[in-house]
Amino acid sequence: MRSVRATIYGLILLVLVLAGCKSEPAPAPKADSGAKAQSAPAPAGEPVPGGRIVMATIGEPSNLIPPLASDSASHEVADLLYVSPLRYDKDIQLECMAAERYEVLDGGKLLKFWLKPGIRWTDGVELTAEDVEFTYKLMVDPKTPTAYAEDYKAVASFTVTGKYSFEVRYAEPFARSLVTWAGSILPKHLLEGQDLMNTKYAREPVGAGPYRLVSWEPGRRLVLDVNTDYFEGRPYIDQVVYRIIPDTATMFLELKAGGIDMMGLTPQQYLYQTKGPAFDADWRKFKYLSFAYTYLGYNLKSPFFADVRVRQALAHAVNKDDIVKGALLGLGLPTIGPYKPGTWMYDTDIKDYAFDPALAKSLLAEAGWQDRNGDGVLEDPSGRPFRFTILTNQGNDQRVKAATIIQSQFAAIGVMVEIRTVEWASFIKEFVDKGNFDALVLGWTISQDPDVYDVWHGSRAVPGGLNFVGYKNPEADALLERGRRTVDQAERKKIYDAFQEILHKDQPYLFLFAPYALPILSSRFQDVAVAPAGITYNFTKWWIPRDKQTFRLAP
Repeated sequence: MRSVRATIYGLILLVLVLAGCKSEPAPAPKADSGAKAQSAPAPAGEPVPGGRIVMATIGEPSNLIPPLASDSASHEVADLLYVSPLRYDKDIQLECMAAERYEVLDGGKLLKFWLKPGIRWTDGVELTAEDVEFTYKLMVDPKTPTAYAEDYKAVASFTVTGKYSFEVRYAEPFARSLVTWAGSILPKHLLEGQDLMNTKYAREPVGAGPYRLVSWEPGRRLVLDVNTDYFEGRPYIDQVVYRIIPDTATMFLELKAGGIDMMGLTPQQYLYQTKGPAFDADWRKFKYLSFAYTYLGYNLKSPFFADVRVRQALAHAVNKDDIVKGALLGLGLPTIGPYKPGTWMYDTDIKDYAFDPALAKSLLAEAGWQDRNGDGVLEDPSGRPFRFTILTNQGNDQRVKAATIIQSQFAAIGVMVEIRTVEWASFIKEFVDKGNFDALVLGWTISQDPDVYDVWHGSRAVPGGLNFVGYKNPEADALLERGRRTVDQAERKKIYDAFQEILHKDQPYLFLFAPYALPILSSRFQDVAVAPAGITYNFTKWWIPRDKQTFRLAP
C-alpha cells in the first residue's frame, strides 16, 4: 500500500466536543515499541540551516499528484510537497497541519474545520477552503482515475463557510471521517479544468509543503529545494535529493562510497556488513517492526487459483519460519493477515495453516490436481500441468528470496514455479494495475486504522484498483461496510476479527511476514530519533552542523 500518513485510531469519533489541535506532541507510549538504534551522537549545538540529504529509492515515482498514484515512491516524495488539514504525529495520533482547529459534532456526523491563514502555494497564491473543496470534488468525480475515492464518497455534503473554513456532513457516523482530511490538498487555481492524465503538474507539481520540486531527471534523480515560505517555518535542510537506484546492492555500494546519506538496509547488510569502528562513527542504524507486510498474492481469475482448496493447500505447503530465516535472517515476524502483529486489530486467535506438505497434496488431489503421468508435476483432469509464474519487482532482495523459497517448497508438492522480476514502474503499470499476472510477491504498508476497504472490498476489484487480485466475498464486503460505520473500538475489533477469519479461510493472499525496518543514516544528521511512526516524522527538524555541510542554497 502506498506510503502515506498512517490512519487513525478507532475511538477518535468518540470525542464529540471541541477537538482543538495540540500545541505540543503527545508523550510517547510507555510500552516498548520494539525500536532500537545505535546510541545517539553527542549534542552538536544549536540547529542551523543548510546542507543536503541524498536518499535512495528503488522505484521512480509514477505521478506527483497524490490521488493518482498508488506506489510508495510517489507518495514519499509527495509528502514533502503537499499539506493536508490534519496529519499524524510521532505517536501516530492525529494533529492539525493546515487546519488551525476542528470540531466533531452531532454524534460524529458533522465536522467543522478552520484553516490557518497565510499558507501559500509555492507560486505565491494563498491556500484557502476553496482548494479543499476542489480536492473533495475531484476525488468524488467518477472521471478522476484514483483508487482512494471511497472515503470522500462517504461525505453527504461539503460546504465552504468562509475563506478559511468548511464543514463536512455525513449521513451517519463514519469511522474514517477524520482520516479523510489527512489527505493532500490540491491547488484549484492550477488543476481546475486540467486533464489529470496528461497535465504537466504530474511531473511539475506545485504544493504548499516544506519542499518544492526543482528538477526530475527520469531514471536518475529528483531534486527538491527548501520552501523558505513554508508556513510552519523553514526546514533546516536546504535540499533533498532522491536518487533512483534499482537494487539494494548498488545502493549499498553508493552508501559506502558516500554517494547517498540514507537507505533501508537488507538484513544481511544490517547484521554483517555495517559493523566496525568506521560504520559506528559515520553512521547510525535503526531497527523497528515496520508498518508493512509482504505477501504472495494470487490472481483469482486464473484457473490455477479459483478453487479455495488450492489456495489452502498452498498455505500448508509453505513454511513461513523458513522464509523469515532465509529471506530476512530472522529480522521479521510471520503473519496471517493485513494488520501489524502486536496492534489491537490483529486477531491473535487465528491459528496459521500448519506446514504440512502431505495435507497440501491431499487438498490438491481433492481439487483435481494429481501427478497423472509420473513426471513429478501435478496436472488437472485435462492434463494441464500446475506451472505458473511469480512476479516481483527488481531490486528487492527480500522478495526475490521469499519467492525462491516458495518456489522450492511448492516444487516439493508437485507445483512448478518460475520467478520473474520486473522494473518497478513497469511492474505496477503493465502487470499489477492491469491484472496481468499469475501470482506476485509484493507488500503493503499497514495503517493504524483497520479499514482496508480499498484493498479488499469487491467493488474495488477494477482495473487500476487496489484489489487487483480480484477478491470478492459478499460476507467480507458487508463486514468492511459495517466497520466503516462503527465508531466504538470494541465493536470494530469484533467486526475486523470476523473479517480476518474470512480472509484467512479464503486465502486470496498467502500472508508471509512483517519485516523489521532497518534504516541507516549518516551521523551528520542531528535530532533524529525513533518513535512509533519511525524516524522521519520530524524530518523538517533534522539539521546538519555547519562544518559538516557540503551544500548550501544561496540566501
